[in-house]
Amino acid sequence: MNELKAESRKEFLKGDKVLWMAIIVISVFSIFPVYSASSNLEYIVNNGTTTSHVIKHMFFVIIGLVIMRMVGMIKYEVIGKLSSGLLVVTIGLLGITMFTGQTIDGASASRWLKIPGTPVSFQPSSFAYLMLIIYLCRYLTKKIKRDRLPIENIFYIFGSILLVLLLVGKDNGSTALMILIVSVAVLIVGQLNWKYIAGFIGTSIVAITLFIMVALNTNLIGGNRVHTWMSRVEVFMNSKQGAQIEDESDKAKNYQVMQAKAAIVHGGITGMGPGKSALKQMLPQSASDFIFAIIVEEYGFFGAAFLIALYLIIIIRIVMIASKMPAFFGSLLVLAMGIMIFVQLAVNIAVAVNIIPVTGQPLPLISYGGTSMLVTYIQLGLVLNVSSRIQVFDEEGMGKKQSIEEINDIA
Repeated sequence: MNELKAESRKEFLKGDKVLWMAIIVISVFSIFPVYSASSNLEYIVNNGTTTSHVIKHMFFVIIGLVIMRMVGMIKYEVIGKLSSGLLVVTIGLLGITMFTGQTIDGASASRWLKIPGTPVSFQPSSFAYLMLIIYLCRYLTKKIKRDRLPIENIFYIFGSILLVLLLVGKDNGSTALMILIVSVAVLIVGQLNWKYIAGFIGTSIVAITLFIMVALNTNLIGGNRVHTWMSRVEVFMNSKQGAQIEDESDKAKNYQVMQAKAAIVHGGITGMGPGKSALKQMLPQSASDFIFAIIVEEYGFFGAAFLIALYLIIIIRIVMIASKMPAFFGSLLVLAMGIMIFVQLAVNIAVAVNIIPVTGQPLPLISYGGTSMLVTYIQLGLVLNVSSRIQVFDEEGMGKKQSIEEINDIA
């Protein structure tokens, strides 16, 4: 009986067990800082109750873990084949969001799309981002031994990236920039010819420059947030240079960073203790974008170091899985998911410690919210999916070479 239970548990945690454990520990830990920081939403923003917010967060954690396991049950090759169709669907949702998108919790950008007949809203940009990266991995793997025509790369790779950037960038510049960075990284790891990558980077720089100039000097691009981006960069540069900030709106923008830095300093080495943050009521977005500052304040340097160590375990296991996977598509897909998670993690922490301007990116698996958290669980589900297939390849023995060639050709 005990052997059957152990076997059942082993089957549920299919894939890399160390990765599973790190994900579960972070997921459980996330409940405590979200419960503490969400009091800001109740008492300052006057939105719901702390209990309702933590229940909602726990619901998304559970759903995320279930989705992660379900993704692990589908062959990743099948997901790769479906990626082009799913990318088209998400691009369509981005187009709809441009005209009917909603704002949530006082956000100034209409990034959310409401599901008709329900109170549920989600961000199509997060799913479009994910589908784009999976699609790129598949395209770079498909018929890998054949030289691609220049027009194919221009249309299927660069056209797809630029289209998603255009639709996302209007309302969410930081996410668009992350999409660009991760896409270029995937193209490099995917061994695309450097002349195409250099040409794409040059074209992107020109396109971004033109977009900013047109948005700042004309009314051709309605509802854009370029002025907000520029203001954030200016406030960041002024704060780093110690310049006096006179404009009241700029002071308000700098307020978040100042409170986040104060929370980090207040936490010290050992922290104030769970739930004892003194600055969570004064720090806007303390349960989402700036939750790392609250974690440092409550759990101190040691708590933050432990959390970062867990993230490093996840990144290291991802690299190990990619290095062990003999099929190129599986290896590239795992590395791409790891790059996405690492970039988001680095951006969130860098904002909290005032290394880069405010961007509004959540902390993976921790921040309060729905869409971004579920996307992260899907990413990790794909990684676990591939890790579970490594043993299959090893057990196939003599048939492994043929399987790899088939996957690399038609994945």
